[in-house]
Amino acid sequence: MTNEAIEVLGADSIPVQRGGERKRGIDRVIMLLEALLKHRAPARVGDIAKMINAPRSTTYEIVNSLLDAEMLENVGSDGHVYFGRAMHLFGWAYSHHNAHYRRIIETMDAMAAETGETVQLCGLRGNKYVVLDCRGSPGPFRISSDVGVEVPIPWTASGRLLLSHMSDDEVRAFIPKEDFRLRDGRVIAQDAFLADIANAREQGFSETSGLADSFTWCMAAPLRERSGAITRTLCLVLPVDTPQPRRSELLAALRERARNLSLAGN
Repeated sequence: MTNEAIEVLGADSIPVQRGGERKRGIDRVIMLLEALLKHRAPARVGDIAKMINAPRSTTYEIVNSLLDAEMLENVGSDGHVYFGRAMHLFGWAYSHHNAHYRRIIETMDAMAAETGETVQLCGLRGNKYVVLDCRGSPGPFRISSDVGVEVPIPWTASGRLLLSHMSDDEVRAFIPKEDFRLRDGRVIAQDAFLADIANAREQGFSETSGLADSFTWCMAAPLRERSGAITRTLCLVLPVDTPQPRRSELLAALRERARNLSLAGN
């Protein structure tokens, strides 16, 4: 990092460390951006300082630096800040210059148009499930999905695939015990969840109904990396009362599209 960058971020927040370790100022920049992403709305600098447990003065210095770089922007006249135009450009660069991601988005667009159902790209962030991208149903019955919102893994069909490389003990250590409790108070038994993972591993897909909410049926198929690892899934979210023949038809189409998008074997 340059001396100028250290001066902007606050020299007191970036102690010199040996061995190539990241400096606290950089960690706080990452924490700040993550906090705003989870907050999903503009926030005052003082509130951001509380979110990341950092001194207000240091947080102001970081925010001012990110404002100058257009990574953040002022929202309204009362001191709120949120993501700026540079963040859009970073996302645009990723989505337009990553050929595989472009294929995924094109497939999602086509599936939403062809099936009339909600199509999702899903993955993990830490020990939580997250929707990475979504194409809503164009039909009269719409199921909305919040991109970027972290959800307990046991609530999802995708989670059963995304953990299929883990042993039972690794899964138990990875998922917080409270994440087995659903919104309505029901508790998913750990043994049943582990059995679901084993079943997803064997059959190559996963389906759940009435977990994250009571009116959806979710089905997920793996997008495999060249190594065979599953880091993302392609999903369909249907009304829970979708007839079985229709579900079977959609699952077959979903699995075929996911196979075509997987890097393993291509």
